Amino acid sequence: MNPIRLNAIAALLASLFSPMLAHAASAEATPEGAAIADVVVISGSRVEHSSFDLPAAINVLDAQHIRDGQLRVNASESLAAVPGVVVQNRQNYAQDLQVSSRGFGARSAFGVRGVRLITDGIPASMPDGQGQAATFNLDMAERIEVLRGPYSAIYGNHAGGVIQLFTRDGEGAPTVEASFAAGSDGLRKTDLNAQGSAAGIGYVLDASRFDTDGYRDHSAARRDQAMAKLTMQPLPGAKLVLVANGLRQEDTQDPLGVTWATWQRDPRAGEIDATDTQVPKRTLAERYNTRKSIDHQQGGASWDQRFESGRLHVGLWGGNRRVTQFQAFSKGFQAPASHSGGVVDFDRDFYGTDINWQDMRELAGGRLTTTVGVEYGRSSDDRKGYENFIGNTFGVQGKLRRDENDVVSNTDPYLQTEWQGERWQFTAGLRHSRMRVSVDDHFLGNGNDSGALRYSRTTPLLGVLYKLSPAVNLYATAARGFEAPTLNELFYSGTGAGFNFQLRPARSTHIEAGIKARAGDTRIDAALFQVRTHDELVVDASSGGRTSYRNASETLRQGAEVSLDSKLGAGFSARVAATLLKATYEKPFGSVREGARLPGVPRASLFAELAWKSSGEHFTAALESLSVASVYAEDANADKPAPGYSILNARVVAKQSTGGWRISEFARLNNLADRRYIGSVIVGDSNKRYYEAAPGRNWVMGVSAQYQF
Repeated sequence: MNPIRLNAIAALLASLFSPMLAHAASAEATPEGAAIADVVVISGSRVEHSSFDLPAAINVLDAQHIRDGQLRVNASESLAAVPGVVVQNRQNYAQDLQVSSRGFGARSAFGVRGVRLITDGIPASMPDGQGQAATFNLDMAERIEVLRGPYSAIYGNHAGGVIQLFTRDGEGAPTVEASFAAGSDGLRKTDLNAQGSAAGIGYVLDASRFDTDGYRDHSAARRDQAMAKLTMQPLPGAKLVLVANGLRQEDTQDPLGVTWATWQRDPRAGEIDATDTQVPKRTLAERYNTRKSIDHQQGGASWDQRFESGRLHVGLWGGNRRVTQFQAFSKGFQAPASHSGGVVDFDRDFYGTDINWQDMRELAGGRLTTTVGVEYGRSSDDRKGYENFIGNTFGVQGKLRRDENDVVSNTDPYLQTEWQGERWQFTAGLRHSRMRVSVDDHFLGNGNDSGALRYSRTTPLLGVLYKLSPAVNLYATAARGFEAPTLNELFYSGTGAGFNFQLRPARSTHIEAGIKARAGDTRIDAALFQVRTHDELVVDASSGGRTSYRNASETLRQGAEVSLDSKLGAGFSARVAATLLKATYEKPFGSVREGARLPGVPRASLFAELAWKSSGEHFTAALESLSVASVYAEDANADKPAPGYSILNARVVAKQSTGGWRISEFARLNNLADRRYIGSVIVGDSNKRYYEAAPGRNWVMGVSAQYQF
């Protein structure tokens, strides 16, 4: 970062925070000056650490923010309150949430990429970087940590950030809890859980079922989730955790995207298939019965052994994921001979390990913490493709068109060290990521598509934090990032010639400067950042459920994030999360001009909440506001962007206790003004079916009852 930019950042931060710095300085000697408790995090340093003293942009959502007044089906319910992160509910449970961090991951047509997902130490992202937020169990969540920016480079192959979910440990007397919720569009959710501790073993058990008829036409879904967690201490200083999770969705309907004209006509409607011979013509989703079935199980074990001067961590995990997806690919389309059909069917086995040693010792009047480790992951797909028709019957599995085995593996050694003194803290890290992709093609009627790719990258990290006062920290961090193509981005090439062996990994340089300040019952975190990326992965073509990718020359992301948490007195509290982000192409390519905005990335977003709690916290009420700026859906910025919007939500929660019973009720009313808006976009769709509508005014109510034995 050049001196001119550093001076500009310093001047801006000083102008924003000089009033608060003065207040914080005067508050140091008073009890109120320390009223805000430190939030302890693990992300970033891999050891329990105060988020206030971490030189990184990181936010924590605790169990109360995740549970109270929420349905706990989609991570978007909670993550809206985090700056720098945009999480859009597509109203399409066949394609999961659209998650982006500082603009990374916005291009994903389904699932999550560009952002590392982890739950209880087990990656919810595969070795290629693709992940599924639907595997998060929000009912048993204790907290979610969201890390953005340079610090995330120490987690390897991704670029934008890390989202970690931690579930609760079983402890204390046994409890059993049942909950039920219902809402608009046939929404229903039932959850049953139990937790406690017996004979030194903590246990957590949970099972839930979620059903919805869907807001959009052809968007009904059923999701079954289950988890089990055991915690024990087999040796002094040791902790063993065993976790198992399961997710099942059978024939989840896919409503697909629509054109601008169709959305204007009816936000719920699907896109009409102009080639349909039936009268009246059906939508593409109806004619091809577009749908997806998912069966996902994973389990893991972690062993942490503490010694006098360090800690050993050993994590192991494995699982299986089976997916069958029926897409809207027309029989009449003149596809190349290599086309893999309109039905995707794969059976994936995956496993991995993360082993690290952490050494802690005193050095030069401070504490030196060094972590050295290695992470290994492997996934193997038995992947097939079929035609999605038999004769003139559509939406059924037809002839085989693809048969291959795809293997992705990564081996990532890493080193991280931190020295913390009285006022200064220095951090350095280094990770070497090696990823291998191999394809063994068994369907040779259209040519042999077998081959292999190898990507490798070393990503360094440097950070410094200065304690200006006990209530104010300043920091700066820089890192190199690495983002290899996922399997889904390699499957198709723009020429239709099958697997794309020409894609290169994206390489990025991240810099960030920030401030963290506390004054009484208020905490503010702010950061300015810049990311310059070479060989950015962008959509080349997208149609019929297939998206091919290419490398663009260079992109630039510059922005600012601010988060505020404050207790206002008289039971009132406020939370604000604001993001400004300018994400552009720095060099032209194809029809894309220099300065064009990256698709899927809003220029600004703002979350604000005003809440009130009664004495004893028996009653809570809150208003939430969410505003998002307009979003382009394609690289050239030639088509109509999804307009910006602002919505207002309200929630109330009531709690009662009697004997061993704890009862809770909640009600939510979302989109109070019944605003009509587009909630998310499908980036780069060649048929211009970019738009996915969000619901108008909708409601959900729920009740839970817990009994402690």
